[in-house]
Amino acid sequence: MDINDYMHTLGRQARAASRAMAKADTAAKNQALLLIAAAIRRETAALKAANAQDLDAARANGLDAALLDRLTLSDKAIETMALGLEQIAQLPDPIGEMSSLKYRPSGIQVGQMRVPLGVIGIIYEARPNVTVDAAGLCIKSGNATILRGGSEAIACNRALAALVKEGLRGAGLPDDAVQVVDTTDRAAVGALISMPEYVDVIVPRGGKGLIERLMRESKIPMIKHLDGICHVYVDDKADLDKALRICDNAKTHRYGTCNTMETLLVAQGIAAQVLPRLADIYNAKLVELRGCEQTRAILKDIKAAIEEDWRTEYLAPILSIKVVGNVDAAIDHINTYGSKHTDSIVTEDYSRALQFLREVDSASVMVNASTRFADGFEYGLGAEIGISNDKLHARGPVGLEGLTSLKYVVFGHGEVRQ
Repeated sequence: MDINDYMHTLGRQARAASRAMAKADTAAKNQALLLIAAAIRRETAALKAANAQDLDAARANGLDAALLDRLTLSDKAIETMALGLEQIAQLPDPIGEMSSLKYRPSGIQVGQMRVPLGVIGIIYEARPNVTVDAAGLCIKSGNATILRGGSEAIACNRALAALVKEGLRGAGLPDDAVQVVDTTDRAAVGALISMPEYVDVIVPRGGKGLIERLMRESKIPMIKHLDGICHVYVDDKADLDKALRICDNAKTHRYGTCNTMETLLVAQGIAAQVLPRLADIYNAKLVELRGCEQTRAILKDIKAAIEEDWRTEYLAPILSIKVVGNVDAAIDHINTYGSKHTDSIVTEDYSRALQFLREVDSASVMVNASTRFADGFEYGLGAEIGISNDKLHARGPVGLEGLTSLKYVVFGHGEVRQ
């Protein structure tokens, strides 16, 4: 197989399919989503068998625990994929929606219409659920997509691709609206990011190395985030029971996700009360703690945190802890060391909560909630194509609207410009 020829074939097919998808009606798109959801439930056993094949190969290749966690498809994960598709089907169709219609002095009426982006290339590692989430969002938003999953999930992605195509055919939509790159050759990525004539946007979902490479090499605009260095700040006006639950969940619910807390900030006035209790929780779950000098004065047996810890996304049972003077110091630390992904404050002080929301420069900012909620499914988007910490076009979890653009529309009555 010549990879360049193969990828250009996928590109041409996707471009043709994108034109059909752009004019597909809502009923057909929803039907496709529901058919895919039903097929996923029907084929649960087959999907788990394909996933087991991928997991065996991944273990043999020495993949680390975080990647194995992302790769695993449990019964719950399979059901969540199906539920995500059904939730997307229930969402309003954004395509064709017109807004801001206003009459101008000339007599014309000017507004904006929401339209698909066109062809979206999605590059991701592990996580076979991305195949379904991405397919569902692209179908509902009237886009075509080329999905390049990681080699470690190839068996599962092939099985899911067949179910997606089954659903598209059943709804009378083109098979090529969703294409999974059926090769593990790494050259496919280089070809995909070099086809602006066929692909309108690239969405990378993977490790830092992958995204850094794409930032250097892509000839196509991207929707992306590089790191998930997320913080929880426990204010001295916090409810301690809330703080314990949130800080536990934000770190230990799952270690290998981009919305997991990596740095805990604690107000000086409450540190002596809250840190020992949190340390008991983390020690019981074998989380390695690294602390600043003030933290180590309270938790004497933990490792010293170094400058690099504040800039590190561990994706592992490791947590850095810093005692800060107040909410201003917490905000300053987050805006200095964070990755503009997700940050949370635990406080009962309304003014401080609002200050935190206004001044923390991140895609998702929370009050009294775990950072693990920064997710398209939890935000009611049905699913997410990814999370963006960029400031242009889309920011935060990217759902249907993030996969669309706006064009100006003008209604006239025979007016000509004077």
